[in-house]
Amino acid sequence: MTRNPVTPHHAARADAIAQAHARSRALGLRAGEAPEFDALTPVNLRDLIDTNRALYHQARPVMDALHAQIVDTQSMVLLTDRNGVILHSLGDSDFIEKAQRVALRPGVSWAEQHRGTNAIGTALVDGQPTTVHAREHFLRANHILTCSCAPIADPYGRTLGALDVSGESGGFHKHTLALVRMSAQMIENQLFSTDFADAIRLQFHVRAEFIGTLYEGLAAFSADGTLLCANRSALFQFGAPLADLQRREFAALFGQPFAAFMQQLMRAPGEPLTLALPSGVRVIARATPGAATLARSAIPASSRAPNAAHASYTPPAAAKTAAADATPQPTLAELDTGDARLAAALQRVARVRGRDIPVLVLGRTGTGKEWLARALHRDSPRRDGPFVALNCAALPETLIEAELFGYEDGAFTGAKRRGSAGKIAQAHGGTLFLDEIGDMPLAQQVRLMRVLQERAVVPLGGTRAVPVDLRIVCATHRDLRAMIAEGTFREDLYYRINGLVVTLPALAERTDLDALVARMLDIVRREVPAAPTRLTPAVAACFARCRWPGNLRQLASALRTAAIMAEGEDAIDIEHLPEDLMHDCDPASEWEAPHAPTATDRTGSEPARLSVWQSRLIEDTLARHGGNVSAAARELGLARNTIYRHLRQRR
Repeated sequence: MTRNPVTPHHAARADAIAQAHARSRALGLRAGEAPEFDALTPVNLRDLIDTNRALYHQARPVMDALHAQIVDTQSMVLLTDRNGVILHSLGDSDFIEKAQRVALRPGVSWAEQHRGTNAIGTALVDGQPTTVHAREHFLRANHILTCSCAPIADPYGRTLGALDVSGESGGFHKHTLALVRMSAQMIENQLFSTDFADAIRLQFHVRAEFIGTLYEGLAAFSADGTLLCANRSALFQFGAPLADLQRREFAALFGQPFAAFMQQLMRAPGEPLTLALPSGVRVIARATPGAATLARSAIPASSRAPNAAHASYTPPAAAKTAAADATPQPTLAELDTGDARLAAALQRVARVRGRDIPVLVLGRTGTGKEWLARALHRDSPRRDGPFVALNCAALPETLIEAELFGYEDGAFTGAKRRGSAGKIAQAHGGTLFLDEIGDMPLAQQVRLMRVLQERAVVPLGGTRAVPVDLRIVCATHRDLRAMIAEGTFREDLYYRINGLVVTLPALAERTDLDALVARMLDIVRREVPAAPTRLTPAVAACFARCRWPGNLRQLASALRTAAIMAEGEDAIDIEHLPEDLMHDCDPASEWEAPHAPTATDRTGSEPARLSVWQSRLIEDTLARHGGNVSAAARELGLARNTIYRHLRQRR
C-alpha cells in the first residue's frame, strides 16, 4: 500500500501547530485543565466595539455573506479584535448552545495565552491564515471544534483583528479556510477604500476581468502623485514591500507622468486605462478621484508648498501649522550634554527613531520632554513632515476635543466656517506630541484610543473617517499607573502609548549643569549679542545649591533675564539674577566656595571662624576699592546686600 507523500505545505502546517503547542506549554497551560470563561461586561464590550468601530462596521456585512455560504453546517462566524477578543458572532441556532459551552461568544478572549493553540490565537501570533482541527487544539475541551481563521490588516499591514469560522470537528471542510481568507481580504479592501476616500484610488490588474474583484491591486495617491498606500495584491504586482514604495512618484510606478494621467482621467472618468508596471508588465487600470484631491490638483504646481510630496493629502491647515512652527529642532546628539542618566534615555530613544513604536516620556514639569520629542522627530524618517504639539493641560475640557480631533462646519456654536482640522489631522505624515496626557479627560481618551487603533480620525460633526499616518509621542509628570487604579486614566490607552518609556531626570539631579548653562548662554546671545558669556563664582555656587523646581524652564528663564540685566558686563553676577531665585536655593553659607578659609579659628567655632574671616576680608577689599561696594562685591563674588549687611552690623 502506497502512502500519500508529505507535501511541503503539510509539513509547514504541522510545524506551525507544533510551535503553537510549545508556546502553550511555555505559557503554563495544561491540556487537561478546564479553561476559564471570563467575559467582558456588556459596557466594556460596547467600549471595545467602539474602539474597533471601523473594523466592526466593515466586517458585519461580509460576515452576513460568509454565514450565508456556510449555513446549516453546524458552525458560526466570529470577528475578533487584534488581541483575540470576540466582538461579534453569527451562528447556526443548533450550534450556538455547544459554542456557549466552550465560550465562543462575544467578550471572551481566544488569545493563545488564554485558550492555548486555536485558530484565532495562533493566526494572530503567526500573522497567517490558520486552520486548527480537533486534536490540534491544545486544550482537550476544544477538541470538539474545527476552526479556520484569517487575520485582518489595515491598509499599512498592521493587524486589526481576525475573521474565524468555527464548527463541530465532524463538519471539517478543507475549503472553509479559502472562504475565510477571501472574506478577510474583502474587509481589508473595504477598509482601504474608506481610509483613502479623499485620495486618488487606482484599481489595476493584468487581466481586465479581475478589476472589481478581490484580486485587483489597489493603490492610493495624493493629489501631487505620491503613493500613499497599496493593498497586498498591488504590492505583489509591484514586486516590492510598502516600505520601499511609499513616497514614490506615480511616474516611477506606472511609467507615465502624473499630469498626463490626471488629464486622461479628467477627460474620461471611470474609463479603463493602460499603464506599465516597473517590471514592464502592462496592466488595465480604473481610477477614482477623491473630491479633496481633485480640488487640490487644480492648484498650479508652482504655488504648492516645497514639501507637498511629503504632505500627502493633509488638510491645508496642517501645512499652515507646520510652517508656523519655527521652533528650533535639536537632534538627540545635541541634547546629550554629559549627564549619564539623560544619555542612557537618549540612547534608548535613538534605537526606535525609525520604528513605528509610540514613546512615553516621563519627568517633572520643565525637564525637557518636548525637546526630546522634537529631537526624536528630527532624527526620524518623518523629519520632513510636521511636528505638532498639544498641551492637554493647557486647554479646558470643552475645547480639547475640537482642538485635537477637529470639527466640521457648524459642528457647534462659534465653530469656524468650513470647519477646522484638528491637531491629529495636522500631524499627518509627521509627529504628534501630546504633552501632559495625564490631564486628558476620559471621554477624549476613548476617542484618542480609537484613532490610534484605526489610524483614522472623525472630526466633530463629521461622519467620514479621515486616515492619518503619524507617530505619537506622549509626555506626563503624573503617575499614570496610579491614575489607572483610581479610574482616571484608561488602561487600554496606557498600553497603547507606552511602547517605549523613558524618564528624564530633574535638573537638580543632573551632573551637567555647567554645560547646560554654557549652551543656554550661547542661545541667549543670539537675542542679546552683548550678553555675558560666563557666570561669577558666586552665581555658579548659587546655581549649584538651587533646587530648580521649574527645572530647565526655570534655568533658561533665569539666564535670559540675568543676561539682559548684565548686558555689556563681563559676567552674570548675583545682582543680575531674578530676586525670587534665592528662595529656591539652600541656605548654605556664601563663603563655602570659592573663598572659604582653610585655617581653623582658635575658638573652634565654625560660625565664629567664618565671621572673623569674613569681616577681615570684606574690610580689606573695601579699602582696596576705596569703599566702592559694587567693586568689592564683584571681586568677592558676593551680593551687594551681603556687604551692606556687614557694614550695618559694624556700626
